[in-house]
Amino acid sequence: MSRNDEVATRLEEFADLLEATGVEYKPTAYRRAAENVRDHPAPIEGLAADGEDAVAEIDRVGDAIAAKIVEYVETGEIEELNDLREELPVDMAGLTAVEGVGPKTVGSLYDALGVTDLDELEAAAEAGEIQEVSGFGAKTEENVLDNIPFARESRQRTRLGDARPLADDALAYLADLDPVESAEVCGSIRRWKATIGDVDLLVASEEREPIVEAFTDWEAADATIEAGTGKASVRADGTRVDLRIVDPDEFGAALQYFTGSRAHNVAVRNRAIDRGLKLNEYGLFDVSDLDEDPSGDADEGDVEGGDGGDGEETDSTRAGERVAGESEDEVYRALDMDPVAPELREDRGEVEAAAEGRLPLLVDEGELRGDLHTHTDWSDGAFSIAEMARAAEERGYDYHVVTDHATGPGMVGGVGLDESDIEAQAAAVAEAADEVEIPILHGTEANIDADGGLATDDETLAALDLVVASPHAALGQNREEGTERLVRAVEHPHVDVLGHPTGRLINERPGLDPDVEAVAEAAAANGTAIEVNANPARLDADGEFVRAAVEAGATIAVNTDAHAPRELDNARYGVHTARRGWAETSNVLNARSLNGLRSFLLE
Repeated sequence: MSRNDEVATRLEEFADLLEATGVEYKPTAYRRAAENVRDHPAPIEGLAADGEDAVAEIDRVGDAIAAKIVEYVETGEIEELNDLREELPVDMAGLTAVEGVGPKTVGSLYDALGVTDLDELEAAAEAGEIQEVSGFGAKTEENVLDNIPFARESRQRTRLGDARPLADDALAYLADLDPVESAEVCGSIRRWKATIGDVDLLVASEEREPIVEAFTDWEAADATIEAGTGKASVRADGTRVDLRIVDPDEFGAALQYFTGSRAHNVAVRNRAIDRGLKLNEYGLFDVSDLDEDPSGDADEGDVEGGDGGDGEETDSTRAGERVAGESEDEVYRALDMDPVAPELREDRGEVEAAAEGRLPLLVDEGELRGDLHTHTDWSDGAFSIAEMARAAEERGYDYHVVTDHATGPGMVGGVGLDESDIEAQAAAVAEAADEVEIPILHGTEANIDADGGLATDDETLAALDLVVASPHAALGQNREEGTERLVRAVEHPHVDVLGHPTGRLINERPGLDPDVEAVAEAAAANGTAIEVNANPARLDADGEFVRAAVEAGATIAVNTDAHAPRELDNARYGVHTARRGWAETSNVLNARSLNGLRSFLLE
């Protein structure tokens, strides 16, 4: 986590505690300041070193908030925040993870019932005490009970977007150590799952102790959980980070083994057994001449791929002639398979496809030509049209699309643009286009109402280059209602892209649960692309939805939904989510040239 993110998180906590204690107006100011600190291109510690005036130059950061930021950077504490924590000693993040429970609710339940955490909230709801609190009722209590399981689960998993930067920092640190020959992440984070349990790292080296010592001394590590001769675990930014060190000639086998998933590993291991081979974390061995059962060696507790077991070495672990092990590709090819990309290793047909030479040619990060879903300061973004387009140009994109929010369900605080605003923005887009070398297309993010209609009129939509339509409200609809709603939206003649189709926020709300096959088929039939929203809080559509779209012949759009230039970098999360759905370059709309994009929009 960068210092900007760290400071922004503290400001957001400040806002929640102020709101919970009944303070008005200030919470909004703190949240706006937090958003702009997080998105500010300059490191906050550098600004703080120059004093409060330098920090106050950040948009929406006033003198009082600037003083608190400097205090935090210099001391690691904000005295007033500590006072608020003492006044309201609650697990704010845990309690507000329950959908429908906001800071004000937390404050009210603490005052009335002394609720401080999820366990106490659940106990109060089960005892029927919440509905007795003024302003609450039986329905609220029922909703709390219904949503606590999701909140508990979300607290046990870390979002990919929070864990991956930490993993990248750890890899860079390890790669700089002289004894390290190779280093890679493994486990679910290497498969780019939306959430992960912990960060798993694998290193190849002839040495052990110097690496373990350096790892436990890593400045990002808050505490050492354990340290042995060939592995260690630390806690960094609240996340467990596990390191395992293996011999260089075993690195590929270990990487394959600890990447998982369990089901994929079992299927590959069984393929080895059928060939008289034994596959484990130490290599692929020919045991056909040995009196040994190749199925009896694997540690069933550890085939998940980095999430369990010690993988203890026994006398038989390296028995037989080593056939492969130095690289993953070598292991797969020795089993008469094409190498399987980590994102596909979920035992969903990839083993058979690899054996038959029909794995997809997955889209790569560098193949996107533009972003079809971005926001500016015309709606809830923090930067101008020209600034966002210039950032796209700097990333090597061929074109950029502005899609600010239109008015409609789910838009609050005057965020959305009405028809006259959208018309006025067209001139501003044309003006900004003169400041950059790439074309800027004018679009909007229209809102899908509960019945699948759009809140913006057809005449306005028809005049735009591109229309993204997204659900932002009524996200608790049942499966049938949600499916019908999305199908109607993709059938709309002016909708080009179905944006974040379920509306989920990872670890915050589950969103809609539509019949993805039905929505994908409707999208394919109507020439509407399905978005993979690359915002790490969304990753929506997910891999399952993407695969349904690919199999139905629908087109995918990998967009960032960026509200600031740096959020354009989130594209990688969308690309890897699309890869989890077996998406090839030809399936991705914004991997096409501008002419290819325009052709799709005119179909």
